Amino acid sequence: MTRTEPSEFVAATDFVVDELNAVSLRGHVQLGTNHHTPWGVVHGGLFTTIVESAASIGASFAVNEYGQFAVGVHNATDFLRPGSSGLALVEATALHQGRTQQLWEVIITDDASSKVLARGQLRLLLNPRI
Repeated sequence: MTRTEPSEFVAATDFVVDELNAVSLRGHVQLGTNHHTPWGVVHGGLFTTIVESAASIGASFAVNEYGQFAVGVHNATDFLRPGSSGLALVEATALHQGRTQQLWEVIITDDASSKVLARGQLRLLLNPRI
């Protein structure tokens, strides 16, 4: 069975997938006060969750026809600039797609300034669907 709707956890991030194929994903998130820390900037956990989600969705899409899905086993996300509000663009790209694992890079960019807010890399393990 293939899940088509995001989980409640992912839905709470407001992350939206716009384009998806076996080697890349494009999406967006509208940043707002619901994503803020008490200091008025976007919580780093939001960016980490988007990195994990974008890479997992892309990698799982790539292996779906083989009866597999992908789960993250290592997430390294760097926070480069604080975000506060506005549209952020998400681009995920497969760096390696092997038999048992994949490696994806995800870049989150502020749409207004074109500056990178965060970048992450996710290593994923491929599993048979039960």
